[in-house]
Amino acid sequence: MRLADEAGLDLVEVVPDSRPPVCRIMDYGKFKYEQSKKQKKSSASKTELKEIRLGRSVKIDPHDVGIRIDQARRFLMEGHKVLVVQRFRGREMQHRELGIEHLSEVAKAVEDIAKLEQPARVMGRAANIVLAPDKPKIEAVKARLAREKAAAEKQKAAEAPAEPAPKEPASNAESPEPEAVAEKR
Repeated sequence: MRLADEAGLDLVEVVPDSRPPVCRIMDYGKFKYEQSKKQKKSSASKTELKEIRLGRSVKIDPHDVGIRIDQARRFLMEGHKVLVVQRFRGREMQHRELGIEHLSEVAKAVEDIAKLEQPARVMGRAANIVLAPDKPKIEAVKARLAREKAAAEKQKAAEAPAEPAPKEPASNAESPEPEAVAEKR
């Protein structure tokens, strides 16, 4: 306690159950402040819910669905949840199964990195699903992509031709000067 008073710091009991108790000399206010900053930072990095809309109606081109699948895949690889929404307009309400087919197509396309957290659900003029990232599957896919990239770079390096040594310029003695060539004509 005397050392802590001399240093102008606090004596904090770290492990009270041991004999003798373990204590530490520190600035307790600064310690609590740093802990709160770490806690705020960890709570700020929670997963976000990203929304992907499959067009304004069921009449969406398969290529456009593919683009939305790529977006969902990117969000899932970043660790975000994805809400996929299919809207219905006018008489499309009588053919909701077409929109639900689009949603199931998206779910099947990303099932290698995601799990279906909420199956297709119709609410008013829209149907939606929620996909959550499956961390072990994502890590496996990232490892596979890294291996493939390394193999491609290795193959590219092996196929690259060896660069020839640069040629030295010819000396003036070997080639005639332009003036001398003009005189010979």
